[in-house]
Amino acid sequence: MLKLARYLKEFKLNITLGPLCKLTEAIFELIVPLVMAEIIDTGIAERDEGYILKNGIILVILAVCGLLFALICQYMASVASQGVGTRLRSDLYSHINSLSYKELDRLGTSALITRITNDVNQVQTAVAMLIRLVVRAPFLVIGATIMSFSISPRLSLIFFGSMAAIVLIMYPIMKVTVKLFKKQQTSLDGISRITRENLSGVRVVRAFSRREHEKERFEKEAEDYRTFAVKAGRINALLNPSIFVVVNVAYLLIVWIGGGFADTGTDGLTAGKIIALVNYMTQISLALVVVANLVTIFTKAAASSARINEIFETKPSMTAPENAPKTDINAPAVVFDNVSFSYSAGEKALENISFELKRGETLGIIGGTGSGKSTVVNLMCRFYDATGGSIKINGADIRSYPFEELRKIIAPVPQKAELLSGTLRENMTLGRHDISDEQIQTALSVAQAKEFTDELEDGLNAKILQGGKNFSGGQKQRLTIARAIAHAPEILILDDSSSALDYATDLKLRKAIGELSMTCVIVSQRANSILHADKILVLDDGKAVGMGTHSELLKNCPVYREICLTQYSEKEIAEMEAADE
Repeated sequence: MLKLARYLKEFKLNITLGPLCKLTEAIFELIVPLVMAEIIDTGIAERDEGYILKNGIILVILAVCGLLFALICQYMASVASQGVGTRLRSDLYSHINSLSYKELDRLGTSALITRITNDVNQVQTAVAMLIRLVVRAPFLVIGATIMSFSISPRLSLIFFGSMAAIVLIMYPIMKVTVKLFKKQQTSLDGISRITRENLSGVRVVRAFSRREHEKERFEKEAEDYRTFAVKAGRINALLNPSIFVVVNVAYLLIVWIGGGFADTGTDGLTAGKIIALVNYMTQISLALVVVANLVTIFTKAAASSARINEIFETKPSMTAPENAPKTDINAPAVVFDNVSFSYSAGEKALENISFELKRGETLGIIGGTGSGKSTVVNLMCRFYDATGGSIKINGADIRSYPFEELRKIIAPVPQKAELLSGTLRENMTLGRHDISDEQIQTALSVAQAKEFTDELEDGLNAKILQGGKNFSGGQKQRLTIARAIAHAPEILILDDSSSALDYATDLKLRKAIGELSMTCVIVSQRANSILHADKILVLDDGKAVGMGTHSELLKNCPVYREICLTQYSEKEIAEMEAADE
């Protein structure tokens, strides 16, 4: 938790004034038993109503002042805790967005969501308790013990003995519950993961009638969470009764022994002072219960802080310079030079891939499932760094580009069409203010999306639901293509992003993109989508097994010919070869 203490620097006034106010309230609370003792020993014993009224007013004043200081402290704690939580979430979100795909894959989406929500809430609660109770509770214990010693040194031994007994009870209970709370937080990650998977894949779950199976998975994870919570709760439930047993025994001893001392006049004890000692014992017991609860809160916060710090300590494996490199107008748009890549220490996803793509050319990439098509795209966009070889964009090494500059040059359209909640215009611009409505309309026209966007009642202000659920799969794909085109990139990458389109719409789309005179990379499982590409790269099991035009590959690449045979008849392929000749 000390690593996150830097967030308290902005709230120095709150963490100083808040505890001071709570300390003042505690002082008023410690004075109350003394005033009560005077009322009993003097006012009631001598039937002096004026004395009782005067001291009664003092009690009211102490209560009102204590309330005011408590409210100030509460306000200070709320401002500081909410402020720390807001800044921590913001920094955590910003840091997560700086991580590369490699780190995000390792940490997992569900774990990141849990940490930015539940774990930050635990830290936020700890900050509030730090200001409100960390000073007050120990001060009350120490102050009440000192006050009891000033009233009766002999009876104060009962206070020391009871506190020692309470500490001996608290320590083993806290030691066990700390471990259980940590396991409970980890189990919460599993619940978040399963919930996210089921909500995002609800159509798949229902299509295969696996609701009961998924329900069992969720219930198992929830049961693990419940088990840890119940175990911790049961053990923690022993705390308060055990403390109050000790406290009640202390009450009994104070009244019993104190009564004897009062009869004999030992230590000058009176009935009022015995009542004051009982009140101080009550304050100590309540303060120790608060301390026990604080231990629980800070234990959870410590576990959450460790999980948050794990994210902050995770550094992105990819870095980029601040200044853009010098580029060569005459250089090829993209060059892969003997590039290899592995997602882990295991088998290579790509091996010794080399090709050159000139400005304005179209490259088609085709291959079977798992052949490495999307990996080529990921490396070209620098979502991952190649483990071997080099990649150049416009004559400069891809690692020499600032990320912002690289994203302006390359616009990828991924396999899965992702739309964000908001308006159509907001989805097309993604926060860029230099994209005009005319550019958006042109992009929609190129992407063959105007046929349905023109029918939207609010036009570019039409609402898009989360994930674009108010559009069909083909409509979402066309909108994501339009979004990429609207940003006017030098290199447009279509990663199997027209799979939901019919052949006629796909043909219109490719023709419209061809008229834009931009460098284009088309990844597709359909041979007809890349037939007219300037170059076609054929991948098989992570290796380049063919490179050339459609007609060249039909003659020289068995893998390409085999792919075409799965989509065309022998007669159609023969006609293609004859036409080329």
